[in-house]
Amino acid sequence: MTNEELVEQLIKDGYLKTQLIIDAFKAIDRVRFVPEEQKQFAYKNYPLPIGFGQTISQPLTVAFMLELLEPQPGEKILDIGSGSGWQTGLLAYCVGTEGKVIGIERIPELKEFAEENVGSLETIPQGMIKLLEGDGAKGFEAEAPFDKIIAAAAAHSIPTAWKEQLKVGGKIVAPIDESIHVLERKSQDEFEEKRYFGFSFVPLISEE
Repeated sequence: MTNEELVEQLIKDGYLKTQLIIDAFKAIDRVRFVPEEQKQFAYKNYPLPIGFGQTISQPLTVAFMLELLEPQPGEKILDIGSGSGWQTGLLAYCVGTEGKVIGIERIPELKEFAEENVGSLETIPQGMIKLLEGDGAKGFEAEAPFDKIIAAAAAHSIPTAWKEQLKVGGKIVAPIDESIHVLERKSQDEFEEKRYFGFSFVPLISEE
């Protein structure tokens, strides 16, 4: 299977719908974000191990979550649990040169792996992506507020820090236990929440 075939399958199955996200999937090839021994499986529609007990998410899950997030050119997005950097790269493609993506990863070796991977992308200018090592549950106060926040690891509830660091009109897409939650900030104090069931994620590890 090729990247082109994977993208076509995700479109056919109804996971990829938006042209900008489809273009991102075509440009930011998953094969560049998996360890050498996993490259032969890069276009399979399932999670793959990337070391340290972590995985690169299943393509259909990433597609589904990005469609819910609706990243737009010029936005500043926080990517929690950036892993090997694939979703971070996809987001950077979507926000374009006027935007910015901040990825947080708690495992130093994976953060370094992600830096190498996104650093080699010809389509993403240097400086658009900032990768940090840290506790994702705390968000990143220094760059707040964010237009959007997305997480790749499941918490038991949406951390307060993420809500506080989200702009009014902004959106969080994150796994909570076995479902994906979408939280939209309608005003300073009001949030609207939707849930999508039937997913599985690695747990969000926090020092809290």
